[in-house]
Amino acid sequence: MTQQNKIFEVPLYPYARVADQDAATPARHQVVIVGAGPVGLGAAIDLAQQGVEVVVLDDNDKVSFGSRAVCYAKRPLEILDRLGCGIEMVEKGVEWNLGKVFFDQRQVYEFNLLPEDGHKFPAFINLQQYYFEEYLVHRAEALRASGAPIEMRGKNKVTRVTDAGDRVTIEIGTPEGAYTIEADWLIACDGAGSPIRQAMGLDFVGEVFQDNFLIADVVMDAEFPTERWFWFDPPFNRGQSALLHKQPDNVWRIDFQIGWDIDREKELKPENIDKRLRAMLGEDITYELEWSSIYTFQCRRMEQFHKGRVIFAGDAAHQVSPFGARGANSGLQDTDNLAWKLKLILDGVAPESLLDSYDQERIHGAKENILNSTRSTDFITPKSETSRIFRDAVLDLAENHDFARPFVNSGRLSVPCTYDGSPLNTPDALPGGPARSRPGSPAADLPLGEGFLLDRLGARGAPRFQILAIDADAPATFGAHGLDCEVIALSTTDNALLRDRYLGDAGSAIYLLRPDQHVAARWDTWDETAVAAALARAIGKEH
Repeated sequence: MTQQNKIFEVPLYPYARVADQDAATPARHQVVIVGAGPVGLGAAIDLAQQGVEVVVLDDNDKVSFGSRAVCYAKRPLEILDRLGCGIEMVEKGVEWNLGKVFFDQRQVYEFNLLPEDGHKFPAFINLQQYYFEEYLVHRAEALRASGAPIEMRGKNKVTRVTDAGDRVTIEIGTPEGAYTIEADWLIACDGAGSPIRQAMGLDFVGEVFQDNFLIADVVMDAEFPTERWFWFDPPFNRGQSALLHKQPDNVWRIDFQIGWDIDREKELKPENIDKRLRAMLGEDITYELEWSSIYTFQCRRMEQFHKGRVIFAGDAAHQVSPFGARGANSGLQDTDNLAWKLKLILDGVAPESLLDSYDQERIHGAKENILNSTRSTDFITPKSETSRIFRDAVLDLAENHDFARPFVNSGRLSVPCTYDGSPLNTPDALPGGPARSRPGSPAADLPLGEGFLLDRLGARGAPRFQILAIDADAPATFGAHGLDCEVIALSTTDNALLRDRYLGDAGSAIYLLRPDQHVAARWDTWDETAVAAALARAIGKEH
């Protein structure tokens, strides 16, 4: 095991006795989060930045073992930038834009994910999950040191959760015995096996595919370029597929498709992993096996993401097969959607029914991810000989014909979720406006002054709705329904990207943006009544 990667051996949030353990009656907290993985920590940081008191409970006291989630897309990086650690992620991570697809021993085509000009963050980075969690823990510690109401409790295992209607009672086991606390709301980010979900008798709907993949993270000096390589039916893994990715510290993620009827214990033996690696990389390769695991393709979700005062996020709420990088990326979009809504509910600005929109919007996102992930899985693992013949024909055609390449599916990569059909959206009222910035979509970034537009959107403090007035007259400020909206006046003079991404064929535009940087409504001119109505709709007061 490499010295630089022993981070997961060091307790980052060690157990310490707290006053709650000695309280005569259970202490009450605003929000308790179960699970200190990327999703739980992301939710905690988001809430703490908004002044919400949050306690994170985890039965561990250190970051995850192994790289686990490895690919992070542009939209989650933008969210993490608002949480205060996006730049660290990019500086440590391996940026990549180019992907190559191979069939047998030949390359059939390549694709470039490099986004258009004018974005702060790249299309994708690769970074081990233990680094990601370390950055989040340090960010949480920095917030606590500055007075933010956030607390992490390691070696605190939740043993029982009871929803009492107006609060949640949480029983916790520790090295020094059990204790009980209460919370206004509980967010379960306790992973795919979610003990909380199971204890509540809730389950997933969806599909488990009859196939398995072996993950091997190896440390080696290799001359492979920083690209995503995917093989269909390679000579070193006949009848199956394989994937190669580079991570920091010369760690390479290699995935081998190994079929359904396997002996897991046998497949995970180092000598058998070594046989696969040498068949792929050559007999002379020198490497160190850092971590290995086997996963099964699963595309499943809960039917509802919150029940009473218990809310589920990340893998606890939905699972997808890993091709396309939709796991942690979608989990961060869950918490980005949830935190501002929970803050408004706690402040009494929005009704508790606003949480219904969390279900609707994030189930929409989960369905989208499951659809794409299922299609990827069907292409990678054909269910019949006819399907395999079709797939192989597509791969053959893709080598020389552009029309066939969109049919090749080695994992459609994660894209931002647009909340089409959300009850929080106001019908589009910008004739000629670009489709990419329609209501429900995440705001498109672009250079603005010495920084970027998204640097000015989405507060680290209290939830803030913002109004963009683009080549349009609007008041300097606007308030309604207990909310004060910042108005940002922008001009498309000498800014072609602003025109392209927000005006299109329109002559002027007014945008109402949510605290999570999604578009709530847009018009061609200012109308105070319409803006006030859209704001009410966006906080769940009028549907």
